[in-house]
This record gives sequence, C-alpha cells and structure tokens, in this order.
Amino acid sequence: MTLLAFGINHKTAPVDIREKVAFPPDTLDAALQDLLTCASVSEAAIVSTCNRTELYVGVDNESDQAVIEWFRNFHNLSAKELDPYLFNHSESAAVQHVLRVASGLDSLVLGEPQILGQIKDAYQKASAAGAIGQQLNRLFQHTFAVAKQVRTETAIGASPVSVAFAAVSLSKQIFADVSEHTALLIGAGETIELVARHLHEQGIRKIIVANRTVERAQELAHLFDGEAIALADIPARLIEADIIISSTASQLPILGKGAVERALKARKHRPIFMVDIAVPRDIEPEVSELNDVYLYTVDDLQEVIEEGRQSREEAAKQAEEIIENQVDHFMGWLRSLEAVDTIRAYRQQAVHLREEALQHAERQLASGKDPQQVMGELARSLTNKLIHQPTVQLNRAAYEGRNELLSQARSLFGLDEEEN
Repeated sequence: MTLLAFGINHKTAPVDIREKVAFPPDTLDAALQDLLTCASVSEAAIVSTCNRTELYVGVDNESDQAVIEWFRNFHNLSAKELDPYLFNHSESAAVQHVLRVASGLDSLVLGEPQILGQIKDAYQKASAAGAIGQQLNRLFQHTFAVAKQVRTETAIGASPVSVAFAAVSLSKQIFADVSEHTALLIGAGETIELVARHLHEQGIRKIIVANRTVERAQELAHLFDGEAIALADIPARLIEADIIISSTASQLPILGKGAVERALKARKHRPIFMVDIAVPRDIEPEVSELNDVYLYTVDDLQEVIEEGRQSREEAAKQAEEIIENQVDHFMGWLRSLEAVDTIRAYRQQAVHLREEALQHAERQLASGKDPQQVMGELARSLTNKLIHQPTVQLNRAAYEGRNELLSQARSLFGLDEEEN
C-alpha cells in the first residue's frame, strides 16, 4: 500500500479556493464512505479547517489520479480550477507532512496548538466511519506521539507570536497566578475573543466583557462563563479589574486618567495591568503616569511578539530534526510490513517440518526404541530438514557467482556476529 497526503492549505491556495473544497462536518462521514468506493483506496482520513483541506489516503497502487479525480468531482471542480493549488506527497514525504502539520510547523501561526486537536478529531471521525486501517492507524498514533514530543522537548509553543497571546503573557509577568484575578475586556472583536480564550485557558477567575453592543458582549462572555456589560458601566466596575485589555474601533479614548485614579483609590492601590491594543488608543496615555498601573500599547507588544517569533523559529529547527528522525522510524516500520508474509510462510514451513519429525519420533518411541537414541535422531533429522533448503540455495548462489546473496546470508543468519 502507498501512503498519500494531498490537498490545499493557506500556503497553496487563497481563501476563495479553500472555501470551495471544505468538508462541512455533516458531510464528512458520507464523503469518507464515498472515497472508500474508489477502487484503489483502502484507508482514508480528511482534515478540513479554515486554513486547510487535506486527505491522508492509503492506496493499493502508486497512482494518485483516482483519488485526486474523486476530490475534484466531489466538489464539482475541474482540473484547471483545482490542480494549480494542490500539493501532493507520497510515502516518506506524506509522513513528514502530517508530522509537521500536527506539530504546528505548517501553520499560519508557527507552533499554534489547535491543529493537533483538529487532526485528532479528523482521526476519530474517520475511525468511527470505518475508514482507518492498520497503516493509517499507526501513522496517526505516531503523529500524536511526535507532536507531543515536539511540544515537550522544544519551546515551539512557549513564546507569544500574536497580539492576544502577547497581552496575556505580559499579564502573567505581573500576576503569577491569574486564577486569583478578574479581567475586564473592552471590545468584542476577534482579538478580544482570542484574549478571552487565552485567559480562560490560563484559568482566569472571572471575565467581564464590555462592548458598545451589549448583545455581542453577551455572546462572547457566554463562551467563557463571563459577564457582559455596557461601555457606560465601565467606571463602576473598574474596582474589580486586575487586568484590563482593550481593543475597539472607537475614535476617542474610552478610559480616562480620572476614572482609573478613582478605581485605584477604591482598590487601595492594588496594581492594575492594562493593555491598549486599539489604534487610535482606547486608554488615555496619561494613565501610565499613575502609580500601580502597568500600561502597555500595541507597539510594546510588537517587541514581545518579535522576541517570541525568533524563539519559535529556533525551536522549529529543533522540531524539524525530531521529525526527520521520526519519519525514518515510521518508514522502517512500514517497510517491516513487507516481510510479514515471508516470515509467516517461513514459520509455517518450519512448523510443518517439526510436526513431521515429531510424529516420526513418537512412532519410534511407541515401538519401544531407546528414548535417548530417538532424541538424538530427532535432533539430527530436524536440523537437516531446517537447513536443507537454505543450504541448497546457498550452494546454487555460490555456483552462479552471486556473492551478494552469500554476504546477505551471513548477515541474515548472524554468522558475522558469532565470529565477533
């Protein structure tokens, strides 16, 4: 069987093409069943996210045209429309690809962890659909183990590389344990949602979302067991906020020095960490003059992000070395499958010779022959039977001058090891 990995991703195709080949969750099971009807396909899994649609397939021959044609037909696209955007890997290149993807090395944000969960979900759905066989099962289990190794042995996911991640990372420098603190998030856009997600993952005690449209704030707050308020309620709630992160489209500051100063007095000068991601700024610059306030702007975050990017790129080099070794490890296992039938046939032949020799010995014992003599004859007979065919073939190889076979036989039978 040949392993294939093909499809499109954010590196090979624009978003309008990626949208056309996405597999909605409610179509995935039917798609897998249909794919398995291709004559050459024996195993399959489909990974479909906003950034990639990738198929991992086991085919019974080296041709990939049948599955690529199925991919086109399923999405009603012509070769001209789709093929310029396709990537296509086979065997070791396919293994390397899935290991890199699962480890976050092929992601839009280097080292992001979400893709591993998405691949696990794809594997579980393919398995439930009966589309996973021996080789893909082993490949995905190997992939999960390698991704974990990369996370454990490198710093691929440790450093911030997004504004949201950088903001939360800075907050942890001020508050070592965020689980004891409350965050006030101003705005309800994508960046604030990512901030909320990171804070929630870090175990923040409470999230308050303030937004001009309270309904949108409620939608976001609900995702993270938080509370929604209007912008007008911010001054009254500042006393609760240990962490304030703001990102709105307002043309005027939302939070002024006076409101923060009053909140600090009510808090008895317990520190407040603030990040103003907005441009124009949501928080008056003069707020930074107050004691017990740690105010960062988007420019401050860029320095943190650049440091994180460099750190992740260095970690990525280490991860690539791990993956290279693990590709070799998996391909070795794959090659070992080719020996299974040969080993089984050789073992069956040996068992047959053993049974013949044993039955002959049992008949001799039953006739009253000396047991010691029978045992000796059994040992000689079985040895001769087992080595007869290999001996015949070695003699023939020597006669024909096939010295490479003689050399391989010494390695196969461990004769060189015995001499050492």
